[in-house]
Amino acid sequence: MSVPTTTDPVGRARDAAARESWAEAYQLLHAHDRHPSRGLTADDLSVLADAAWWSGHVDESVTARLRAHAAYLAADDHRGAGLASWWLYYEYAGLGRPAAAAGWLHRARHHLEDLPDCPEQCFLEMTAAEEASARGDHGTALAATRRMTALALACGSPDLLALSRQAESRALLAAGRRTEGLALLDDAMCAVSAGELSGMVTGWLYCLALTQCMEAADFARAVEWTNAAMEWCAPPWTGRPPDEDPTEAATGTATGTATGPMITASEESAAGTAPLPMTVPSGENPFRGVCRAHRVEVLDLLGAWALAEAEARQACREVPVDCLESAAAAYYAAGDVQRRQGRLEAAAVSYGHAHELGRIPQPGLALLRLAQGRADAAVAGVDLALACRSDPDHDVLGRARLLAARTEVALAVRDLPGAARAAADLDALAGAADGDVPLLRALADTALGAVALAEKRPGALLPLRRALAGWLELRVPYEAAQVRMLLAAACRDAGDEEAARLELGTARAVFERLGAVPDARRAAALVGGGSRRRLPGGLTAREAEVLRLVASGGTNKDIARALVISEHTVARHLNNIFAKLGVGSRASATAYAYAHGLV
Repeated sequence: MSVPTTTDPVGRARDAAARESWAEAYQLLHAHDRHPSRGLTADDLSVLADAAWWSGHVDESVTARLRAHAAYLAADDHRGAGLASWWLYYEYAGLGRPAAAAGWLHRARHHLEDLPDCPEQCFLEMTAAEEASARGDHGTALAATRRMTALALACGSPDLLALSRQAESRALLAAGRRTEGLALLDDAMCAVSAGELSGMVTGWLYCLALTQCMEAADFARAVEWTNAAMEWCAPPWTGRPPDEDPTEAATGTATGTATGPMITASEESAAGTAPLPMTVPSGENPFRGVCRAHRVEVLDLLGAWALAEAEARQACREVPVDCLESAAAAYYAAGDVQRRQGRLEAAAVSYGHAHELGRIPQPGLALLRLAQGRADAAVAGVDLALACRSDPDHDVLGRARLLAARTEVALAVRDLPGAARAAADLDALAGAADGDVPLLRALADTALGAVALAEKRPGALLPLRRALAGWLELRVPYEAAQVRMLLAAACRDAGDEEAARLELGTARAVFERLGAVPDARRAAALVGGGSRRRLPGGLTAREAEVLRLVASGGTNKDIARALVISEHTVARHLNNIFAKLGVGSRASATAYAYAHGLV
């Protein structure tokens, strides 16, 4: 253990900052700065700003950075002032103050653009690349990242070089050059995994890489880097607040292999409908909550639902106030878990919190409305979300999930042409990807098979078997079980009852293990042939018959003729059905019938 060589608090703070002991540096500089007679240099104020940010005092970080900028400006140090200006742009953007952020970015450019080449200009090039990618100017974005790389190589900074590699990777992915982009991302992450970078850049790259992997639908990389990120976040940081339970802080430490969930924490389910805790500062290592929010998405797909929900709650306690989009992602993922478990009220609460924090809670909310029998709301919600996310190069996985949900919703309301269009768009999205993308292919094959099955075409088995193989290879159990349900229906259509029962039995076991209660009940009913099951919603057998005929598109006259009853009796049955199910239209009743396996 190193021993400080000075009793000067500022010198000790500089030493602590060099060791990345940020809480110690913050306490020393904060105490020193409270005395008007004691001044801090511009560099010391920058250290105070960094230490305050790491310690969860974001407002103090901004204040210290403002003072540092003024001090650099007074000393005619434009490089220092430019870097301080860029960090103010970054912090104000994170705090949701775009006008202030834009002003400080303009100042950063004013300070740095006319200087000879210097390391600080790397941040301007990185921002220029992000802006160019956002407006679809991929050539300008790539040119900016390559200027950033040249600057980083010239100054010999491992931090800046890794950031430039990541920035170029992001620009390549936005341009649709997936293979090149992911290869460059791996290059940047080598420096991270080797421990060659500062804590700030290490956490930054983990967050950026995890976002890129999920948006690019590269599930294998997402699993690997999520586990590595949580392992990096796990050390017992010296600056942990005294009232924080160290065992709770280490929840979710990642160990094991990249082929499955790395679970070391308790898997107790966070049951109930109470909202997740609001975000508070995380103490030292603010990246912990952000990385945990990414981990929730991975655990959700891997089927570790109880842990995913518990981790979502923990993430929302740890996410810094300038990273609330990560808390929104955690709320959304928790809503998905609750919806599939049949906890519909809890899911509505979680989706509501995600919406409050700025995330469009789709397609989860649309699928929730479908489960509630509100088909019109489901269709409108997913269509609006698709219209808002028209650029297929941005967040490929997000668009693919919306198209998959659009297919499901359209099938539920018997809109076969709409379902076929959504499935075709999803197939095109998977086919347009540069290189093999198993997650996209599995989503597309599932949608294509479901549509072929609904259209009574003989070719449903082939895409469904491809989809099942894809989900099993990815180790995504819920979607694999859903495909088995479709395969069972296709096998029954083909006259292979034994194969259908095998698929249903396996699906039921998976649903029960996951806690997907509605799906498990549906599988159990279908295994038994459906003749002796308890009907949902308190429906009588005759009401269920009427509902099935409604779902098949029959009019009151058609139903009366089929059941040999009067149209008046059909209308009475429909009134009873609507009242029992809490729906107000034939479309909503049809959606309920499909969601609960009555058709």
